[in-house]
Amino acid sequence: MSDPGHDAAAREMRRAAETEAAALPALLIAAEHLANTVQMGGHGRRRTGPGEEFWQYRAAHSGDAARFVDWRRSARSDTQFIREREMQTAQSLHLWVDPAASMRFTGAATGRAARPEKRDRAQLLALALGISALRAGERVGLASPLAPPRPGKAHLLTLAQALTSETADTDYGTPDLTAVAPQSEVVLISDFLGPPEGIETALTGVADHGVKGALLQVLDPAEEDFPYDGRTIFTSIGGAVQFETREAAGLRARYRDRLAERRDRLETLALRTGWAFSTHHTGAPAQAALLWLHGALGGARR
Repeated sequence: MSDPGHDAAAREMRRAAETEAAALPALLIAAEHLANTVQMGGHGRRRTGPGEEFWQYRAAHSGDAARFVDWRRSARSDTQFIREREMQTAQSLHLWVDPAASMRFTGAATGRAARPEKRDRAQLLALALGISALRAGERVGLASPLAPPRPGKAHLLTLAQALTSETADTDYGTPDLTAVAPQSEVVLISDFLGPPEGIETALTGVADHGVKGALLQVLDPAEEDFPYDGRTIFTSIGGAVQFETREAAGLRARYRDRLAERRDRLETLALRTGWAFSTHHTGAPAQAALLWLHGALGGARR
């Protein structure tokens, strides 16, 4: 005889899996579209080496082979110039989207200025960035061992499935970067509203091994503006924390100060480890955040 409780749990798990699977095509289409609107070239290494892209001219030195001289450029002056190319090598990019409950928050009321959940926007940005990197010949995967970096478009579906299947029961997430190889690049996308010690430990640990990357804080505009007034009950998405106040407006200044302190701490951490940091709001277009991520990774290579 079957266990009714077990059967109900199995049906619920199957429904959840079907829901996730149905959402995958829409996410992939949206990510492809976003990547196309912010199409970038191959990721250069910002130093001389084998590659196809022109980087700079330099004056020829004794010992330079004649075949490297750009005679057309040299004909315009009394100096011979060498045409250097920018090194382009396959890079490993690890992505982490905070799977914790807080990322399911959206402050938009139903039917009024709808905004995506922070998790949805973070997954879209991560996947669009992954698409761009794969097109540039790089290896892309998750920070966890669930989907290690691989090249090629065929890896895209695996990447999307792994990205959307990661969930956590905790209110706030902490990245596990122990599977990240030295000299790789990492992008961490989260609201970073939980205890900051976890992210600090993770970053300082991999920075010692030459790992560079970017922190993108994704917030709902309501988390930035704190538009609450009067009697309000604040409950964390996971339900672990609840706080009631009769005068929410009186907390606004202190809340904004605490948020600014957290942002300053993240910026200081990024500066100390050679990473980049920025904040993106779900009410803003996703293109701006994706452009920033491209630029941030380019800067990490220099």
